[in-house]
Amino acid sequence: MGAANKVPGVSGGIVAFVWGFYERFISSLKKMDLHAFTLLRHGKFREFKQYTDFVFLGYLVMGMVFSYFSVSKILDYFLKTRELYVWSVFFGMIVGSVYYISKSFGGWNSRNRSFGLLGLILGISISFLSPAQENNHWLFVFFCGMISVSGMTLPGLSGSFILMLMGNYVLLLVESVNALFDTLTEIVRLEFGFVHDTARLDALFTLGIFTLGSVVGLITLSHFIGYLLKRYHDQTTASIIGFITGSLGVVWPWKEADYLYDAAGNVVTDSYLQPVVIQFTRYIPKLNDAQNLWALVFILSGIALLVILERYGAQKK
Repeated sequence: MGAANKVPGVSGGIVAFVWGFYERFISSLKKMDLHAFTLLRHGKFREFKQYTDFVFLGYLVMGMVFSYFSVSKILDYFLKTRELYVWSVFFGMIVGSVYYISKSFGGWNSRNRSFGLLGLILGISISFLSPAQENNHWLFVFFCGMISVSGMTLPGLSGSFILMLMGNYVLLLVESVNALFDTLTEIVRLEFGFVHDTARLDALFTLGIFTLGSVVGLITLSHFIGYLLKRYHDQTTASIIGFITGSLGVVWPWKEADYLYDAAGNVVTDSYLQPVVIQFTRYIPKLNDAQNLWALVFILSGIALLVILERYGAQKK
């Protein structure tokens, strides 16, 4: 999930959904409620662990942290040097996931097909939206935080991609994160001049509001989705399948990027020094190009990888 969340347009929630622990993940997040904090406050750690499925969440978080220092670093390298092939593998994996999820879903009646179609239309629509203008009002930043966690709770919806559409990707994931990194670096050096830097303090305040919104969004979205899965399981699943299918346009391997430029005409980069993309122009590849043929091989490899992982998961059930 950690590696998938780092790829713009790819949702970590897809990993949870395809590999069969999505509903458990949502259920665990739902348990992070007032009762859970009451158990913690009274020192009832064993009850807290059992109530929240804390061991499961702990392994998941450790996996994401490990991914940040290992898998995702490798992924960053290949995105810089072999971008077409990376997108091809992810495209193949998502195609394979749609096939297997649809195959295992036995509720394809007329009503559920309608929900699947709505999800498909929504996924396609989001894929082709144009970015809005930046807005640093604290209420909008808080709302951005709530939306940004969608990649973890809604399969097929990339949080970073949504922030790009809302116009605040640079403000929240580049400028604010860089401000935090600079501040922590100065604190380590025992330098505290940033307390007089109004722009720095504004950026840190913005990041704090964004983080608060993310926490609130993670809890509220998990409760909402948990309710839908409990009351309208088949309709929700059908909508997710349709949405994942519609989001394939975001990870289409053959596309040309339009980058974001600052006032001086320089390409803006994120906290990983990657150029910030505001939109993609997609095209149909020519099959007489060896690179495109290799991309097709990687798409098939992505599908094969999904098949192997799905069979491994089935054996463990």
